Amino acid sequence: MENMSYTPDNEQLVKTKERNMFLAIAAVIAAVIVLAIIGFYSVNTPKQVVQGQVEGTSVRVSGLMPGRVAKFYVQEGQMVHAGDTLVKIESATLDAKLAQALAMQDAANAQKAKAEAGARKQVIASAYDLWQQAKASLDIHKKTYDRMESLFKQNVVSAQKRDEAKAAYDAAVAQESAARSQYELAKEGAQVEDKMAASAMAAAARGTVQEVESILQDQYLLAQCDGEVADIFPNEGELVSTGTPIMNILKAEDRWFVFNVREMALKDLKSGSEVTLEIPALGLDNVKAKVYYIKDMGDYAVWRATKVTGEYDVRTFEVRLKPVQPVADLRPGMSVIMK
Repeated sequence: MENMSYTPDNEQLVKTKERNMFLAIAAVIAAVIVLAIIGFYSVNTPKQVVQGQVEGTSVRVSGLMPGRVAKFYVQEGQMVHAGDTLVKIESATLDAKLAQALAMQDAANAQKAKAEAGARKQVIASAYDLWQQAKASLDIHKKTYDRMESLFKQNVVSAQKRDEAKAAYDAAVAQESAARSQYELAKEGAQVEDKMAASAMAAAARGTVQEVESILQDQYLLAQCDGEVADIFPNEGELVSTGTPIMNILKAEDRWFVFNVREMALKDLKSGSEVTLEIPALGLDNVKAKVYYIKDMGDYAVWRATKVTGEYDVRTFEVRLKPVQPVADLRPGMSVIMK
C-alpha cells in the first residue's frame, strides 16, 4: 500500500470536517439547553387561582291569607322600600266569613241587650232562634267533618283539612251548647247569669270579627325591607294558599363573596384576615375583603387520594368574605377571583 501524501487540499478538508463536527456538537448542546428551559417553565406550577361568586340575602314574601292573586303593584327588577305595597290577594271565602261574623256579632249584641232588659217573649223567641241557628250550623259542620274524616281515611284529603273541619265542628258544638243554655235561661228569666252569658257571647262574636278582620288585613302584602324584586312566582289570577311564596326581595347592600377552597389554602385565609379579590364583570382587580365565615362542607366535598402512599384525602371548606368597602353595582352571581 502506498502512503497517502499530505497536500494543502487534504489539510483543508480535515479542518472543514472538524469545524462541521464542532458546529453539530454546539447545535446539540444548544438544543438541549433550550429544551431544559422549556421543561423548567412547563413544570413550574403557576400561582393558584380560586374562583368564587357574589351572594346576597333574599327575603321571601308570603301571606297568611289564602286566596287569588288580584294584582301585582311591582315587577321583577324594581327597587322597593320597606312598607311599599307589593301585591293584593282576594278571598271571597273570607269576605263571606266576615259577613257571617258581623251578623253573629249583631245577634249576640241584640241578645245581650235583651238579657239586660229582662226576659220577655221577644227575648225568649230570639234566644230560641239563635239556638235553632246554632243547631243548623252544628248539623252542617258535623256533616262536613264526617265527609272530611271519610275522605281522610281514603287518603283523598290531608290531615290539615280534616283537622280544620274538626275544629269548626267543635266550635259549632260549643256555640250550639251556649245557644241552648241561653234559651233555657231566657225561659227562666233574665238573671245575673243570663247577663253574663249574653256578654260572653257578644265578646266571643266580637273576637271572631276581629280575627277575620286581622286576616283580611294581610290581603295587601308589604315589603319588609329595602331591596330589589328578584323573583315573582305566581301570576295574576292564580290561587295561593297560606304561606305560599309570592316573591323574593334581594336586600339592598347586603352582599358577600363565597369560595370553596381545599384545606391546604386555609393557612392564608384566617378568620378576620383581609385578601385582595378581582371582579371581572366590574373591571376591578383590587377589591379588599375580610374573611368572616369558614365551614367544612362535609364528606361529599372531600378530594379522595388516588395513590396508596404519598397522598391523603383533602377536605373542602366554604369561606365567606365581606367587602371592606361597599362595591357599586355588585350583583349576586358575579364571578370573583382570588389569587
